[in-house]
Amino acid sequence: MVFRKPPDGGWGWVIVVVSFFTQFLCYGSPLAVGVLYLEWLDAFGEGKGKTAWVGSLANGIGLLASPVCSICVSSFGARPVAIFSGFMVAGGLMMSSFAPNIYFLYVTYGIVVGLGCGLLYTATVTITCQYFDKHRGLALGLISTGSSVGLFIYAALQRELIELYGLDGCLLIVGALSLNILACGSLMRPLESSSSPPPEKMFVDKVPDQYFVYHEKEKTIEENISILEKGYIDEKCVNNGPDCKQDNILNKNALSSINVNEKDTYKKKVVEQTNFCKQLAKRKWQLYLTYWKETMVLFKNKVFSALFVAILLFDIGGFPPSLLMEDVARSANISEDDYYMPLISIIGIMTTVGKLILGILADFKWVNTLYLYVTTLLMTGMALFAIPFAKSYLTLAMLSGILGFLTGNWSIFPYVTTKTVGIEKLTHAYGILMFFAGLGNSLGPPIVGWFYDWTQEYDTAFYFSGSCVLLGGFLLLLAALPCWNACTNQSSKLPPNTYSYKVASNA
Repeated sequence: MVFRKPPDGGWGWVIVVVSFFTQFLCYGSPLAVGVLYLEWLDAFGEGKGKTAWVGSLANGIGLLASPVCSICVSSFGARPVAIFSGFMVAGGLMMSSFAPNIYFLYVTYGIVVGLGCGLLYTATVTITCQYFDKHRGLALGLISTGSSVGLFIYAALQRELIELYGLDGCLLIVGALSLNILACGSLMRPLESSSSPPPEKMFVDKVPDQYFVYHEKEKTIEENISILEKGYIDEKCVNNGPDCKQDNILNKNALSSINVNEKDTYKKKVVEQTNFCKQLAKRKWQLYLTYWKETMVLFKNKVFSALFVAILLFDIGGFPPSLLMEDVARSANISEDDYYMPLISIIGIMTTVGKLILGILADFKWVNTLYLYVTTLLMTGMALFAIPFAKSYLTLAMLSGILGFLTGNWSIFPYVTTKTVGIEKLTHAYGILMFFAGLGNSLGPPIVGWFYDWTQEYDTAFYFSGSCVLLGGFLLLLAALPCWNACTNQSSKLPPNTYSYKVASNA
């Protein structure tokens, strides 16, 4: 598929708007699942670690399936994937209202909704990167704020709906709102060159003549037909005995009446179809081998390797506050009368601010986006260490705001990935990185919940979370130090297909 040069405007701004609302509608409920988490604890009476799996799966399963999501978007395009995923998210939310136990929610809310969100996220990021180049950081920052605004609004909306219609009614209404994703997806017009022929036609036209080996063996085909005719006649002779000669004469007359041109046409079609299937299978196998070779090349880049470790540790430690902060406040015996605003809403609005500011900073040439991302990781780790010392609503609200702002580094993560591996490798590399991000999202909240179940307090859990994030930040910082590039240039030259972060150092 050949794409035109990114227009950096025009219909691209429509893509930004619909991608914003797509992320708003699909991620609003899963990110604000902390409100539902408290209701599920009371409704099913399960442990915190067990119940936390619902929200962690919803936010992690889509990222775990990012390689599959990337393949779907590459194969079918952003528009069909977005429309199909809209049905998944809406259906999963509505089915969750009928959940008889926590295990049912694992499937409907965790897997179905989570996978739909993952497909939508990949579709929106991919099509936005195709439409923007110079203002890619700003565009990604704008669309990624959709999920943060959704977190801010859905936290209050779901709480209000629960009070008015109960937990089941809340999920039904939220699921109905998600159907608006279908309208957003229909506007995701692909940026594709109209002059390029379809891949299948190009492939058939470029098949070398030496592969048409069956044209050289028409004699063999004739021999096979003669053998079948002879076998049929011999079988009839055995069965009928005296009538064998008569049958032979009739069969020969019938066979001689077949039009020779029809035989040739049929043979030609069989040869062409057989050859096409062979070449298609060979092509698919070559693409599979190429995919794994490119994956190995990506991991030879030390920055990319450190990036996947950092994103894994960041999501293990940095994601639980958005899910469990309300329960942290309740465990600290903070009265609901002291609440001026839900802590999850504070995280959501500050994440929006963080995504916008960090996205704008990423567009400045004097800002190194990798070091900016590392800075957010280190500050997030220190903020997590401070949570056990927060014993009032004011201090928890301040930490929620800081963590929300720093979590806005999601807006520059695609930018960092693009500068690391290039736009051509973005879908491939981003799918791999999102797989590890999903693994961290899936494991983080249950681990924190299990720590609470074992110790009956959150202090140890957040010390563990802060250590994970700090470790990932320091590893990425070490891999990005300029001295490594100097050593590499002195020792040997990089292979032509290996990417380094030297490109991003000028970003």
